Amino acid sequence: MKLFLTGASGLLGRSIYERFLNEPDWTVTSPGLTKLNLLDKDAVTNLLNTISPDVIVHCAAERFPDKVENDPQAAYDLNVGVSAHLADVANNLKVPFLYISTDYVFDGDKSPYKETDEPTPINEYGRLKLLGEKAVLAANLNNIILRIPVLYGPVESLEESAITYLFIGLKKCQNNNEIFKVSNYELRNPSSVDDIAHIVFNLVEKKIVSNNGISGIYQWCGKEMYTKYDMVAKMAKIFNMSMEQVVPVNGQGGVKRPFNTQLDVSRLNQLGIGTHTNFEDGIKTVLSSWVVK
Repeated sequence: MKLFLTGASGLLGRSIYERFLNEPDWTVTSPGLTKLNLLDKDAVTNLLNTISPDVIVHCAAERFPDKVENDPQAAYDLNVGVSAHLADVANNLKVPFLYISTDYVFDGDKSPYKETDEPTPINEYGRLKLLGEKAVLAANLNNIILRIPVLYGPVESLEESAITYLFIGLKKCQNNNEIFKVSNYELRNPSSVDDIAHIVFNLVEKKIVSNNGISGIYQWCGKEMYTKYDMVAKMAKIFNMSMEQVVPVNGQGGVKRPFNTQLDVSRLNQLGIGTHTNFEDGIKTVLSSWVVK
């Protein structure tokens, strides 16, 4: 079977790519491997018609809220325009389409959120991802949407994940007088990309093999709930680093972010494919190679 995967060079995409690559029944094609510009609709359509995939998984997105606010048109083109076009092509090819979305489609005031709760995004990133969701379901109600929270996993640079990025500040404030100010406001349920890759693979397998009503919106998030300050404290504990120069900051800073977007994951759990990596174990594995860099 053939998977067409967008965003295979990104944090989540790499993990999904490796998950499918380890399965003997699957081959993977990705724009990153074929040097395809996703904004080139004709090129995308021609490639998909040529390779005739069995499923399309769409991970590519501008996922940093600050970057979205700074260039909303570019973010719209990728997060909405590309998503809509890929979903249309998938519909024409009569193949399943899975779209990666975000917990930021909610305002953070009434968690935990069910799939059926009305989305009320409070920043441009959440708004555009919601528009992407609507475009995907407008193309075909049998498509799949997977909403996920902030992610961590094996990174090519610490800046690649909003969570591993915190480790930069923690390292800098060790053994000097530099203060590291970190948010102690928003609550998050960080998830491992390997957990999400496992879920994506099993959703796709169930959709193609059994199609037991696998369609619509699913959600997943980690079990532990932390502020960014809490996460830094966990990192410091794991690697015996000082928190003396780390200062918690209460209240909003920068682009407005929802307070608590914990997701109800019961629908996905009913499928028996949910999996959870303990945050301390997961982040220790991810950061161990970066301690001395």
